[in-house]
Amino acid sequence: MTHSMSRRALLAAGAAATLTAAASPALARIVQEAPERAAVLDAMKRAARFMVEEAAVGGGYVWNVLPDFSRRWGELEANPTMIWVQPPGTATMGHLFLDAYHATGDEYYYEAAKSAADALVRGQHAAGGWNYVIDTAGEESLKQWYATVGANAWRLEEFQHYYGNATFDDAGTAEASQLLLRVYLEKKDRKYRAPLDKAIAFVLDSQYANGGWPQRYPFVENGGLHGHADYTPYITFNDDVAGENLEFLIYAYHGLAERGRGNARILDAINRGMDIFVKTQQPQPQPAWGLQHFPDTLKPAGARTIEPQAFATHATGTNIRSMMGFYRLTGDRKYLARLPEALDWLDQVKTPQNLLAPGRTHPTFILEGSNTPVYIHRMGSNIANGHYYADENPNNLIIHYGSFRNIDTAALRREYETLSATTPEEATRHSPLKARPGSLNLPKYFTLQDVDVWDMSTDARRVAPATPGRAAQLISSLNARGYWPTPLTTTSNPYRGPSPREVTGGEFQTTRVGDLWDTSPYNTDFPVEAVSTQAFIRNMGELIETLSG
Repeated sequence: MTHSMSRRALLAAGAAATLTAAASPALARIVQEAPERAAVLDAMKRAARFMVEEAAVGGGYVWNVLPDFSRRWGELEANPTMIWVQPPGTATMGHLFLDAYHATGDEYYYEAAKSAADALVRGQHAAGGWNYVIDTAGEESLKQWYATVGANAWRLEEFQHYYGNATFDDAGTAEASQLLLRVYLEKKDRKYRAPLDKAIAFVLDSQYANGGWPQRYPFVENGGLHGHADYTPYITFNDDVAGENLEFLIYAYHGLAERGRGNARILDAINRGMDIFVKTQQPQPQPAWGLQHFPDTLKPAGARTIEPQAFATHATGTNIRSMMGFYRLTGDRKYLARLPEALDWLDQVKTPQNLLAPGRTHPTFILEGSNTPVYIHRMGSNIANGHYYADENPNNLIIHYGSFRNIDTAALRREYETLSATTPEEATRHSPLKARPGSLNLPKYFTLQDVDVWDMSTDARRVAPATPGRAAQLISSLNARGYWPTPLTTTSNPYRGPSPREVTGGEFQTTRVGDLWDTSPYNTDFPVEAVSTQAFIRNMGELIETLSG
């Protein structure tokens, strides 16, 4: 539910900027010829050594660090002993190292991937999943961080309470689970089989009988915040929780086909995980979905205070696309049957003409029973004196959570019409669920593009690989220490104590951060140089493409 950089978002973003990659005269003179393979391999190794031997903490990573390591950030500022699970943190770095190993055959990268996996195993919850973060100093240190930095991050409600369990949010558990699967399958190292089996059991055990998955598991008592009920047990579609779990299970279904009866349980979970989309689509006149649904009534539910009990247009659009994918996986037309209703509803609740603007095709939230849009606001200056609220006023909106969305319903309708005219046999021709278990391999690369189950038994390389000039530019811009200098465009206030109940003067309704006590990240007009895992992953991926070209 947070605004972290998932692997999908990471790969959809433009090439990472570096402080030295601007159009300087020196770089402009780089000859547009492919660098020698040895030069590419040397640059990759120097960059990897810096990350593994200087930036890592016990094999794990955060998102950004200052070059002197005096400050470190994941989604929030991290303690020196902390590593991040959310992409592009520890698991995504492990995926990149495995990709580098596949491209080069250099055992250094395999060992680096194992180190990342080992860091995740040490921080794995007893139930088998992962929290957003791991503190290598232990649970008491992590609780202290939650009570200070986390508790004062006004706009990041999920960090304001230490649950002590694991989460499916932001693909952290899915990303870590997929890494363990890849590392195990690479050389069948038995040390990874037990934690991998725990990760699979976590996904299976946490699933409701009706097929839905909660946001967090195991369930805890007194998890509610700000006078609201604990939303973390609710069936969650937000951040594609179900889709991420289904992808991992399909990979495991083929990668671990020797599980026998255990594999049958995985297949059953996959089928129920797809069916919950059908069950939670509401009846007319509002045949849509919310971000969360109550597990018993299957009605839309609220979550954080910025997410009211309402239908969500973007979740509805995402679920429409997911269900078209389920038809391609299974050939069962039940996944298509009511999609025209959902598409018609999206057309009914489009942004009013007077509020139309680029990227604002639909209000985010539509009230149940009335099709009335509501918009998100806040008042106050920090977590102690401020609060969020929803009303029908489309002005003075918070900017860190969109009250409008961009949904191409015409494209969704065209895709539906094409698929609806396709026979089940034709639609499922390349379905991994129709293939014999174990007959498909995992994609060779996981970080070069947005991979999914349709990329199994392929290289999963980019459609448009890096140009020779870009590779030369990356080699040239790697600095003497071995990292790509990257502008730190977001920063945060250091923790300075509990937030005061008195409202601080200033305008904080439409800002990313409140007063000086708010530890939430915000965009800065004065970026400083940093070491970025996002930049490292993207740049290494481009060099891998150069080798594979």
